[in-house]
Amino acid sequence: MDSVDAVPAQLIELPGNIYLVGLMGAGKTSVGRILAKRLRKTFIDSDHEIEQRTGVRIPLIFEIEGEAGFRRRESAVIQALVQQAGIVLATGGGAVLDPANRRTLASTGTVVYLRAAPAELWLRTRHDRNRPLLRTADPLARLEELHRERDPLYRECAHLIVDSGNQAIRSLVSRLERELRAYLAPGSQSDPEPQLSSTPH
Repeated sequence: MDSVDAVPAQLIELPGNIYLVGLMGAGKTSVGRILAKRLRKTFIDSDHEIEQRTGVRIPLIFEIEGEAGFRRRESAVIQALVQQAGIVLATGGGAVLDPANRRTLASTGTVVYLRAAPAELWLRTRHDRNRPLLRTADPLARLEELHRERDPLYRECAHLIVDSGNQAIRSLVSRLERELRAYLAPGSQSDPEPQLSSTPH
């Protein structure tokens, strides 16, 4: 019989920050908002934070400063945000391009790679006009190119990999929460050479 003092797993607070990485359209913002509420953490979207700090939309930053200028702003914001405690952070799709960002994210919290196939990402983003990198004649080909370039970088810094393909958002969040609780449970990382990335069962 369970002890009357037992605390339901879903009420046990998870330690540390949680960072969501993945390509545009993978669901980082949608998943992050719900996950933060469930875990009683503060949700932050790094792209939204950049827009709030600069007072302009990201496409305009790309237009004026180019991608390199945007990446510098992005890195500065990420370095500042990870100083906060108890957050769920949805990062921009290209945040992992900077090695310093990958090191910072991997060393200051639990990094979750929300993985989805380029075709699925295209279906989710094809009507979104706020994606500067997809302003091209063939957005699907661009997504495939970005996936080839960035997938190894997401894997490099990820502690967990969760497929965010065809499933309801709340089902995805529930599965992710279970994975996080299993990963962060005391003693679960006792292997002297832990495998950073693991695909959920």
